[in-house]
Amino acid sequence: MKKLILILVLAAGGYAAWYYRPAPPENPAARGGKGGKPGDMPPVPVVFGKVEKKDIPLYLDGLGNVQGFNTVVVRTRVDGQLEKVAFTEGQDVHVGDLLAKIDPKPFQAALEQAEAKQKQDEAQLANGKLDLARDVTLVQQKAAPQKTLDTQQALVATLEATVKADAAAVDSTKVQLSYTTISAPIDGRVGLRLVDQGNVVHATDLNGLVTITQLKPIAVIFTLPEKNLPAIQRELGASKLKVVAVGRDNAVTLGEGELAVVDNQIDMTTGTIKLKAIFANDQLHLWPGQFINARLLLTTRKDGLVVPASTIQRGPDNTYVFVVDEDQAVAMRPVTVEQFQDDLALIKEGLQAGERVVVDGQYRLQPGSHVKPAGAGKPGGGSPVGSEGGKPAGSTGGKPDSAGPPGEDGKQGDKPHTHGTGKPKSES
Repeated sequence: MKKLILILVLAAGGYAAWYYRPAPPENPAARGGKGGKPGDMPPVPVVFGKVEKKDIPLYLDGLGNVQGFNTVVVRTRVDGQLEKVAFTEGQDVHVGDLLAKIDPKPFQAALEQAEAKQKQDEAQLANGKLDLARDVTLVQQKAAPQKTLDTQQALVATLEATVKADAAAVDSTKVQLSYTTISAPIDGRVGLRLVDQGNVVHATDLNGLVTITQLKPIAVIFTLPEKNLPAIQRELGASKLKVVAVGRDNAVTLGEGELAVVDNQIDMTTGTIKLKAIFANDQLHLWPGQFINARLLLTTRKDGLVVPASTIQRGPDNTYVFVVDEDQAVAMRPVTVEQFQDDLALIKEGLQAGERVVVDGQYRLQPGSHVKPAGAGKPGGGSPVGSEGGKPAGSTGGKPDSAGPPGEDGKQGDKPHTHGTGKPKSES
């Protein structure tokens, strides 16, 4: 009896295991899973864009430092007590404006002494000339020896030289006296006062009285890689090159100027060349000592092929884009990017005007995937990018982290757009 019960229990357990067995797995292709072919997958929602033709300015970006067009440390040229300070800190001054005055009394006394000495010697010269005239008459009348005449002529010549030296001493003293009045040598803005009124100043003082810096115009010194020098020289010979000063956040334009000087040597330690640009600086947006981003407009590419910068993907070997055909299927197309500029990528090779490309949503794509406009089928849905292929609204794409100038070979060394973790996106 016990054996019969045991057999019945085992039979019931086997039936239950068979009845409640798990269902067999679906075919991945049937549910659009990983194992299916791209054609079997449902369309992937993406943002579309178009390859456009535009005139694209090609910039060379470098780090710059603002410097005063002229900077003068105002110093005293004579020793004395600082009797008056005639400027206000931060004041704009013009050439000839009074800045300070040194006590002139010692120099005025020296001038009067020199003038008195000059008059004394002039009187002696006049008397010597009269004696010379008498000696000439006496010698002619044989009443005086020739030696007396020669001696008097030498005396008169000596007195004439003395009078000339006195005149030079008077002029020198006048110059020293003029140095007691200190005037602005250039137009500009004065800085902080370095010496207070009442102090004794010396011509050998290192600090000076004040610094004047010319702000209008103003200069910007910036550097670029030496590989850009041939292109700069080529374009500079044809026309003047514009330089744009941009804030460190790359959001605010501080001014526009012209390239004035290319340095005569390359810095061997950094492999860069220095350039100097001049800005009118009418609004005083540029200030001496300020660090800015300088953008040299090298040339303008006419009818260049452009796509949004987020379109560009980085593969193991090259950069590529997803191109959409008439059947809404995508293909990977290798491209050569010449430059990234204002959230646009300038394409050198690989695309044609009017072709449709995927601007956003590439992380779910592989060659042959079918796509549809993001938001299709939803109220108010549709692609945020029109037929002109502008920047998608809400797109994760944008200007790359590093966008630099093109090299001599026209190739771009910048990092294209990446997704998610910031690592380059390879083929799915």
